[in-house]
Amino acid sequence: AAHELGLQSVAIYSCEDRFSAHRNKADEAYMVGKGLTPVAAYLAQDDIIRIALEHGVTMIHPGYGFLSENAEFAAKVEAAGIIFIGPQPKVIDGLGDKIKARKLAMSINVPVVPGTPGAIESYEEGAAFVKEHGFPIIIKAAAGGGGRGMRVVRDEESFEAAFKNAVSEAKTAFGNGTVFVERFLDKPKHIEAQLLGDSAGNVVHLFERDCSVQRRHQKVVEQGPATTLTDEMREQLLADAVKIAKSVGYRNAGTCEFLVDSRGYYFIEINPRIQVEHTVSEQITGIDIIAAQIQIAAGATLPELGLTQDTITKRGYAIQCRITTEDPAQGFMPDQGKIEVYRSAGGNGVRLDASSGFAGAQITPHYDSLLVKCTTQGATFEIARRKMLRALVEFRIRGVKTNIPFLFRVLSHPTYVEGNAWTTFIDDTPELFNLVTSQNRAQKLLAYLGDLTVNGSQIKGQQGDVGLHEEIPIPTLVDPKDESKPLNTSQPCQTGWRNIIKEKGPEGFAKAVREYPGTLIMDTTWRDAHQSLLATRLRTIDMANIAKETSHALQNAYSLECWGGATFDVAMRFLYEDPWERLRTLRALVPNIPFQALVRGANAVGYTSYPDNVIYEFSAKAVENGLDIFRVFDSLNYIENMKIGIDAAKKAGGVVEGVICYTGDVANPKKHSKYTLEYYLNFAQQLVDEGIHILCIKDMAGLLKPESATLLVGALRKKFPDIPIHVHSHDTAGIAVSSMLACAAAGADVVDVAIDSMSGMTSQPSMGAVCSALEQSNLGTGISYENIQALNLYWSNVRQLYQPFDANVRASDSGVFEHEMPGGQYTNLMFQSQQLGLTGQWKQVVKAYIDANDLCGDVIKVTPSSKVVGDFAQFLVANKLTKQEVLEKADQLDFPSSVVEFFQGYLGQPVGGFPEPLRSKIIRDKPRIDDRPGKNMEPYDFAAARQKLQEKYGSNITSCDVLSYALYSKVFEEYRDFVEKYGDLSSLPTRYFLTKPPVGEEVEVVIDKGKSLLVKLIAVSPVNALTGSREVLWELNGEARLVQIEDKSAATEVVRREKATSDPGSVGSPMSGVVIEVRVQEGHEVKAGDPLVVLSAMKMESNVSAPVSGKVKRVVVGQGDSIGQGDLVVEIGHA
Repeated sequence: AAHELGLQSVAIYSCEDRFSAHRNKADEAYMVGKGLTPVAAYLAQDDIIRIALEHGVTMIHPGYGFLSENAEFAAKVEAAGIIFIGPQPKVIDGLGDKIKARKLAMSINVPVVPGTPGAIESYEEGAAFVKEHGFPIIIKAAAGGGGRGMRVVRDEESFEAAFKNAVSEAKTAFGNGTVFVERFLDKPKHIEAQLLGDSAGNVVHLFERDCSVQRRHQKVVEQGPATTLTDEMREQLLADAVKIAKSVGYRNAGTCEFLVDSRGYYFIEINPRIQVEHTVSEQITGIDIIAAQIQIAAGATLPELGLTQDTITKRGYAIQCRITTEDPAQGFMPDQGKIEVYRSAGGNGVRLDASSGFAGAQITPHYDSLLVKCTTQGATFEIARRKMLRALVEFRIRGVKTNIPFLFRVLSHPTYVEGNAWTTFIDDTPELFNLVTSQNRAQKLLAYLGDLTVNGSQIKGQQGDVGLHEEIPIPTLVDPKDESKPLNTSQPCQTGWRNIIKEKGPEGFAKAVREYPGTLIMDTTWRDAHQSLLATRLRTIDMANIAKETSHALQNAYSLECWGGATFDVAMRFLYEDPWERLRTLRALVPNIPFQALVRGANAVGYTSYPDNVIYEFSAKAVENGLDIFRVFDSLNYIENMKIGIDAAKKAGGVVEGVICYTGDVANPKKHSKYTLEYYLNFAQQLVDEGIHILCIKDMAGLLKPESATLLVGALRKKFPDIPIHVHSHDTAGIAVSSMLACAAAGADVVDVAIDSMSGMTSQPSMGAVCSALEQSNLGTGISYENIQALNLYWSNVRQLYQPFDANVRASDSGVFEHEMPGGQYTNLMFQSQQLGLTGQWKQVVKAYIDANDLCGDVIKVTPSSKVVGDFAQFLVANKLTKQEVLEKADQLDFPSSVVEFFQGYLGQPVGGFPEPLRSKIIRDKPRIDDRPGKNMEPYDFAAARQKLQEKYGSNITSCDVLSYALYSKVFEEYRDFVEKYGDLSSLPTRYFLTKPPVGEEVEVVIDKGKSLLVKLIAVSPVNALTGSREVLWELNGEARLVQIEDKSAATEVVRREKATSDPGSVGSPMSGVVIEVRVQEGHEVKAGDPLVVLSAMKMESNVSAPVSGKVKRVVVGQGDSIGQGDLVVEIGHA
């Protein structure tokens, strides 16, 4: 305003404010209050006047707060021969003091709220008023505004403490600790009239503003004009506002404030200064109030400025939002730190009045948390409201928390939309705090990439760099009907076996499979192949990239195994992906081929027992999200564990494959007397009796030789001529291709294979080999060999990409016929042995594995029973124990917990039972379970789990999230915490997920449909010796972005404060701030609710109260300490 009037401006600033925008915008700027506290600097009246006189200042504008309502300061300014832009000192004294203003209003018949006639000097005087008028009451500072020095009290117990706090806060903020008390109106609206007066006695109003949306008496959203006042009440209220101003000869700008309820309006005070929300009045009248202030102070009259009441008109509606660095989800605790990103709103009808809002600004706890005022204007209230919603969405502020999500909720709430908000609307409306926060995807992505750049990969098990740095091309398929033509794969294929499931249901599907004349395949590339070769680390993006081509190339496949097994928890635990989202994503891209999952009977996709309702809910949600076929198994072939898994899958509408876990050798019954052909036929009968749709042989170790395959499949086909048979194996010994061909010839309907570059060794047999071998026979698969090779080209590149996780098994191992390790465990056990310091003792581990299996009673070995045997084996090697020594000393040894729980019966009952007396020696006095482990568990409380997760992560928790939590509570929370910190990284290309991007290389990350980020690493700073961090400079969509990353390898000199623990007596700070008073000492006895420490933050004072009664053991803060949220303040010893 000064610049527009052709005037030069001089600014003052405190040391803490030296980076604020106003310092640079003024023509000149000088530091005030050197050596004083941040607040005291701006209250240094004499120093302010000294600076003005030294630099030829002729007028002083006091701004919004601090000294703007101080009559003493205004008098000093005028005494120094400087013009004060504001009311006369005596008027400030008369109206700025709420008690004097109240008396004045009563003297001219303007209605007021019942209250004390004068200042309250003591708590006892306040108590006398309460005795007459009762609660609720409000305590107000006689000087100042902005909510400081105000307290609402509803009961006798909290009155005394509230009174003392209000007095203390008023004295700190305004230098005046006097207060008064009045009756508190319930649900009133706060309406204020904007006034302008001149030295000639003229006073006009600029209509009213509705400032009812408040928190702790600080305005949050203001609008004008008020939408709910009748014309008659508006006219009376504005007339009374002018009448009060004229009665005292008011000069310059001021605001007359009223409370309005259904019975009328009540004068509460006049603020003898310009207010934060004056922009609303400027927008609806077109009058520059600040310019008018300056001109009036210079001697102009209102008529000379063209400001007469008849010429002042309303132009539509305006809304102002105060955007602050406060966290509504944490009780509006002020946040502090560096603003990393700042992007403003703009456009038609949007006005911004900025404070310290810019990238790089350091937000401190010393002053008001206001960043920017955003004011929108429209022809109607609704247009202005919608503009504000749009503006709030456009803001991008990163690095500190803001109240923008909360403002959005307020402006969207029906009560606000209808204009019915009241002064405690925020406190009375808890649903306003169901916030939908900004995704902040770009900054979170940069934080992850920055951490990757500074500290390396966080992905467990990664060894070294990726083996491929180029983008993997998507292959072109050929049209099976005319292989000279390319196949259009721009859209997913719609033809496939899944159509039969949807049209005819599981029974019709099974019948169609059985009637198919050839051999069908299941592709395990998306599940068991990478579980066996790449430690289950394959990410969704690398499956999704080839998914549409797969839907075409393998349209005649029986199924794709893409879910279940270890993929569920590994997705969350190591890849930070949502396994349910993986299922949904792939389903959308492959609508035609059935999806299959490996499910552990009564354990779903977990490793322990769960209540039955978890298994049923899991199965239902799996089908709902796109799963078709459940391969239900139990690691011990324990039928009781399988029954619930089978029943749950059937009730969910899924196709059920009942699994026979295969071990031993049916062609050599002398070697494995338990696992004979008769045993398998009998177990198959039990499965068929449970109503399964498909019978599956799961050869998890690759033990099924061609001769045995012919014998077993042939016998099953003869006994069960109508049920489809599906065979799964591993190629550890190198014979799986021959075995699958034998199975097909013996009557198997489906065999499992993996794409060539993901096959062999501990994975499944080669898809190309099996399909080629059957191609010219009557058992052909109907899969194009050329298209298999096209997919294989893609997967050979992917295999290189995942080199850091490749098991690097270079040859077949026929030793599997002795040790019987499952394919997936073989490589994992080798890695675990190295981690346990057993490098070079692999042969001993293998021998010990055989001995451990014998000690367990020659069990079927597949997760989790295989883990028991593996843990047992490593225990034997590490402790140099023989099988005989274990048998002799079992009651004296400390076995691994997995071994103890196995012998207790937590996995179920093994074939032939547990070996005795070894079982009794191992479990000793621990409970033993001789039935299904989860049989008697209480139903899982899904509602309680959802509530707990919503309290921690917000309202966007889904039913699938709750299920993930039910199955893997700790893993799910760690996954969600990671996503909260770094965002959803599932669309980040794998090479940048695992390895830092090279300097200067542009990376495109697709974050949504039609929306991508272009990221380029520019530079990394040296480590900061004080903070132990580095600054990483990025270019994001062409703009510079800076993120600060802790260097975990750097030594740091930073002294970090002790944090409060979960113990009730460990009292932490509820917010960041400065300790201004410590009210207890070590040894003091305190009661729950007693104030311990007083904090100041953003000019607000708050008590930190004792949560429990007891004796103070430690006080770890002192007056003047700056502390952060969660820092330990006091430790209380309690019962």
